[in-house]
Amino acid sequence: MGKRTIIPFGPQHPVLPEPIHLDLVMEDEVVVEAIPSIGFIHRGLEKLVEIKEFTEYVYVAERICGICSFMHGMGYCQSVEHGMNLTIPRRAEYLRTIWAELSRVHSHLLWLGLLADGFGFESLFMHSWRLREKILDIFEATTGGRVIFSVCKIGGVRRDVSNETLQSIIKTLVDMEAEVKELTDVFINDYTVKSRTVGVGVMSLQEAHDLGAVGPMGRASGLVQDMRLLGYAAYDDLDFAPIVETAGDSYARTVVRIREIFQSIDLIKQAVAKIPDGEVSVPVKDVPRAECFERLEQPRGEVIYYTKGIGTKFLERVRVRTPTFANIPPLLHCLKGCDLADVPILILTIDPCISCTER
Repeated sequence: MGKRTIIPFGPQHPVLPEPIHLDLVMEDEVVVEAIPSIGFIHRGLEKLVEIKEFTEYVYVAERICGICSFMHGMGYCQSVEHGMNLTIPRRAEYLRTIWAELSRVHSHLLWLGLLADGFGFESLFMHSWRLREKILDIFEATTGGRVIFSVCKIGGVRRDVSNETLQSIIKTLVDMEAEVKELTDVFINDYTVKSRTVGVGVMSLQEAHDLGAVGPMGRASGLVQDMRLLGYAAYDDLDFAPIVETAGDSYARTVVRIREIFQSIDLIKQAVAKIPDGEVSVPVKDVPRAECFERLEQPRGEVIYYTKGIGTKFLERVRVRTPTFANIPPLLHCLKGCDLADVPILILTIDPCISCTER
């Protein structure tokens, strides 16, 4: 065994968009162990349930993360609604599904830009975020917001989207597809990208299962797991299958997210074609009196929402387990044995969201 050195990596680093902190145990240029330090930006959001009424807490839930804010609000609302045996209108379920898949598209495009930035491809970074802006424009037109949307509420959604607007969204997405394909072909075929990702950070199917990998991190290792298959919201009416790769390396994780962009566009097309007319919310005349455990598929993977109502306007407990938290053990496994130069790219391939993790 050679001489070992401990190098602090983060919480500020020029390549990382998130304040993740790792202590890397090195032998020369090789990582032999990675020790995480969690809690750098803890905000105590879950404790706010004690002073925010259950109908208001959805605004706090959305602020857990600015990228998957809609799906945090959706997960919280679904958990409370199921605990109250509250059935929301079918149109509201379809609208939630459409916004959720738009969130997945914008999250994956944002991630592709950050990955390109990690490689030093600044123009590729700009093109990825240029396309993402079109999705944010759709959000602004349909919800009024570009980061925090505040459109989910207990009992449905706050605003309807006309069928004409939905058709214009489809036209925008169809026009985008060719540009997205041109962009993503670079990530799939470029020699430099492949040299930095193929065979790097390999995780087998068994390791992904044992370590609890979720989302694209697990599916890139052949783990067929997607919470949308549970059929929540309108997913029970849509035809799709989880995007799976088997190589389990950084390249496979990139390919899974790229393929999911096109899958999400297809799901939005299906949802718009099938969305029924009707109301988008129902009145809430009771308070939560039960525990509920809800599982959803965020862009980064499975998120769990646990809520406990005790018959008052304040919930007793809200607990969130986010996909980045679940993917930290798989990340630490992938870092062992890699070169120091590969650490930033490996961290990026789990699409870290530390604001989600450190609430």
